[in-house]
Amino acid sequence: MENSDLTFALDIGTRSVVGLILKVENGFYHIVDTVIKEHDKRSMLDGQIHDVLSVANVISSIKDELESVHGPLHKVCVAAAGRALKTIRASSAFEISGKPMFQKEDVLQLELMAVQAAQKQIAEKFENERAHHYDCVGYSVLQYKLDGEEIGSLIDQQGDEVAVEIIATFLPKVVVESLLAALNRADLEMEALTLEPIAAINVLIPPSMRRLNVALVDIGAGTSDIAITDLGTIISYGMVPIAGDEITEAISDEFLLDFPKAEEAKRKLTTNSSITITDILGFETDVSSEEVIKKISPAIDKLTSSIKDEILQLNNGASPKAVMLVGGGSLTPELPKRLATKLELPENRVAIRGIDAISHLKLADHVQKGPELVTPIGIAVASKQNPIQYISVKVNERSVRLFHMKTLTVGDSILASGLQLNKLFGKPGMAIFIEANGKSITIPGEHGSPPVIKKNNEITSLDDEIKHGDMIHIEKGENGKTPFVTLGSLFDHIQAKTVTINGITHTVNPIYKINGEVQTNLETRLVDRDRVTCEIPETIEEFLQCINMGHFVAKMKPFSIEIDEKIVTIESFSAKLYKNGLATLKDAKLENGDIVFINETIEPTLKELMKETSFTLSQSIPIIFNGEQVTIEKSITEFYRNGEKLEDDAIIHNGDKLISKKKSVQPFIFQDVFTVVNIELPSSGTSQFILQKNGQETNFQDPIAPGDELTIKWL
Repeated sequence: MENSDLTFALDIGTRSVVGLILKVENGFYHIVDTVIKEHDKRSMLDGQIHDVLSVANVISSIKDELESVHGPLHKVCVAAAGRALKTIRASSAFEISGKPMFQKEDVLQLELMAVQAAQKQIAEKFENERAHHYDCVGYSVLQYKLDGEEIGSLIDQQGDEVAVEIIATFLPKVVVESLLAALNRADLEMEALTLEPIAAINVLIPPSMRRLNVALVDIGAGTSDIAITDLGTIISYGMVPIAGDEITEAISDEFLLDFPKAEEAKRKLTTNSSITITDILGFETDVSSEEVIKKISPAIDKLTSSIKDEILQLNNGASPKAVMLVGGGSLTPELPKRLATKLELPENRVAIRGIDAISHLKLADHVQKGPELVTPIGIAVASKQNPIQYISVKVNERSVRLFHMKTLTVGDSILASGLQLNKLFGKPGMAIFIEANGKSITIPGEHGSPPVIKKNNEITSLDDEIKHGDMIHIEKGENGKTPFVTLGSLFDHIQAKTVTINGITHTVNPIYKINGEVQTNLETRLVDRDRVTCEIPETIEEFLQCINMGHFVAKMKPFSIEIDEKIVTIESFSAKLYKNGLATLKDAKLENGDIVFINETIEPTLKELMKETSFTLSQSIPIIFNGEQVTIEKSITEFYRNGEKLEDDAIIHNGDKLISKKKSVQPFIFQDVFTVVNIELPSSGTSQFILQKNGQETNFQDPIAPGDELTIKWL
């Protein structure tokens, strides 16, 4: 067996360290050998190395034992404790109004600004841990938004505002630094780094299952680590400082056993119906496992309650769909059942998962199966699937070290450097305020340009891959300019109007003014606080005034006069106005190309006027005189204008004031006929005559009626 074929992995826990040798062969993971050793003293606390020398001694011991069988081991894969991880949700928004379509580079910048917002949150949230400089070891996008609505992708989208929400994972540098120190003292080089919860999840919960809300609980000796999956990612990590040792201590207190013997007794509870114990006084007793479990029940409840409370806190107060238990402490009697009850889950939704749940895994015959091996196997497997290594680059001449847990990009190096990406964008240009036709409008300045990013003196992008030793240089983007707005561009929607009026075509151009002064150059640049007007006739009346045909406006007034102090409007004499063949009013809107016809006001005679009113100028009767049909009229109403009596043919003007006077009504008599006929005397003979009405002799004063036949006969 070639030593280079082997992967050496270490799971450094609170009470013990597990060493494991793995070999990949024909698509299977072969667990070649394992060694488990406990710490001599409390050199670990809550997953953090507190005594580097003591931990290094345990690591060296495991290394020596494995090397005696498998040859020299120089590199090792380890895991950072999940309890040290911090997960933060953050969001970032960006105004894109007036920008070109949103591109991939813009999306990356938006995501990185959200990650930096998460960095700010973690600095404020854990202010008392300022010495612990946190590194972002990964982030997942939860959702994108366009104008407040969730959307699948922002690329090639247009709108007013884009936003992204992410969940970012951070790890304090001190955790990794202490790991490196312990490994160096054991003459080992860190080959790859993974994260304990991620290691266990990678082998138990594949990505396809992470859309489910599942809790993974790794119960060790001193701590219980918890990771929650949902939405296709790991959404949170947590830890409770209670685990298997709590149960061991309860057995020790209850039966007066020293800690090692209590630990031995605890391990037999799940396999033996009764156990034999020897207390510190030397008395040997056989006790049923059921009785032991009953005695330590409060400790088991305390452990399950602590785990339950942390799960609910990490999962926003709700129980997950299922819980997976791994680690040696998961073998605590009745733990799955009690945890299911406390989380209000069916018993089959809380289960211990051992290494038999890991696919494509083979064990050497002497390797003992158990849930305590899940995490170390996950560490070894993760080193092959998703290794985290360190690389060093320079960002603006500052050295930056990054976790190489994925393909690292220029964006990752900027995050690690602490540069605030949002401050590297050029500021928008100053807006200008214009008053246009009485309305205040704001014209925003140009957008600032994004930062110029170079990798090894060549222009690059945020998603370009980086390698060890790369030189990254970032120049702040240029500030946007004050907007360049011309008079013509502000009113580019207003065009000249051409209108045909009574068959003649007229064209009116807009009149532009800046601060009251007429302008003819449409390329004149506007400046802040300018008052601009653009005048063009909107209505028929305004258009007529503009083309010096305002006199038509007066002629378009309704024909109305005042008779005896009462206004009388007569539609038949009023002007008629038509637009595109339809009757309209003088304040109607006028558009380019309209055709207008104006039928002017008619000034009638008094007689014509009276025909359209309720007044009667005269009465008449038809008669026959000397064989001819004639009509006799008699005035019954007289009209005066400015004191002057009006004849029937007098012209009446729009707005005149008339006074009427009624005459007494007299019957028609014979002599009235002479008002409409001329009598010619005979040229010779007598001047004697006889008046006849309907063949009977009559006189001048005789009343006549319509249709009477009147004659005058000369003797």
